[in-house]
Amino acid sequence: MSSENKTTTSSLASVEARCVRLNAKAATPAEVAPVVERHVLSRGADQVLIEIKAAAVNPSDIKAATGLMPYAVFPRTSGRDYAGVVIDGPPGMIGREVFGSSGDLGIRRDGTHATHLAVEADAVVDKPKNLSWAEAAGLGVPFVTAIEGFRRAGMPEKQEAVLIFGVTGKVGQAAVQIASWRGARVIGVARKHEAYPGHANGPVEMIDSSTTEVAARVRELTGGKGANIVFNTVGDPYFQAAHKSLALRGRQILIAAIDRIVQFDILEFYRGQHTYVGIDSLALSSVASGAVLRELVPGFLSGHLRPFAIKPGAIYPLEDARSAFIAVAGSSHDRIILRP
Repeated sequence: MSSENKTTTSSLASVEARCVRLNAKAATPAEVAPVVERHVLSRGADQVLIEIKAAAVNPSDIKAATGLMPYAVFPRTSGRDYAGVVIDGPPGMIGREVFGSSGDLGIRRDGTHATHLAVEADAVVDKPKNLSWAEAAGLGVPFVTAIEGFRRAGMPEKQEAVLIFGVTGKVGQAAVQIASWRGARVIGVARKHEAYPGHANGPVEMIDSSTTEVAARVRELTGGKGANIVFNTVGDPYFQAAHKSLALRGRQILIAAIDRIVQFDILEFYRGQHTYVGIDSLALSSVASGAVLRELVPGFLSGHLRPFAIKPGAIYPLEDARSAFIAVAGSSHDRIILRP
């Protein structure tokens, strides 16, 4: 090893971090037993060390904890999303307020539910100054999934119709914000009669799937054409309705499934010249996730994109991580945040 490399290695910072640890797989969400442990954390040569100010809890954290992701390692520190301050790293980065997300943090390696995080320097994104720590931490997975879906399927254009199933969920709301920011016409589908609960840059026409035949209503709203883009955040329960709602050359984005097997009309698919796009945010590294989020920062600075509202009762200390996990497992409508 050269003297230069020796100097670099010896200068790496280390801290004793308090971490939410999952030491073993749980059989059910109710049996998830996170504990807070102290671990020495050091950054690698290409990493920064971040003091975490807030970290979100996602449904994928619960799925990984209960064995639904066989590649999840144990023991590990959970958590994919974060916001905090760089306390050690390359010159010029120390003191920067940053946020980020990842498909591997908290799943394949130690994650964000801790007082500190070591992550690649290229992964961090400058936090918009108009967002709080909790708001920035809450952006990650929902906005990464939404924008990546549109990037892969083709970004919504003005006058295109975008149909969003599961529109009241966090990914659904992120998709509404992005589509309406780009001038698309947005139609939302919910399981009951309710108003759209989030921010949008234009009207959101709502369909109650419990009382309305969705595809027929979409055709009615679009003059018989159908939706140019269908963002299906729920999966198989809406697959047929989504399929029948597509316009000629329409694109359907799929991000979730309950039952994996669906009936598929191949003739309708190729006669309609349709495109299906599958999105798995878990396949995106920290650096790739950061690149996706970086594209959205101008929207948050301009106010066209807005963070999810964070309620005081939805913020938990690390020591009460189990309650935070239970809230997410119970399909809480709130964005759940851990604050060290």
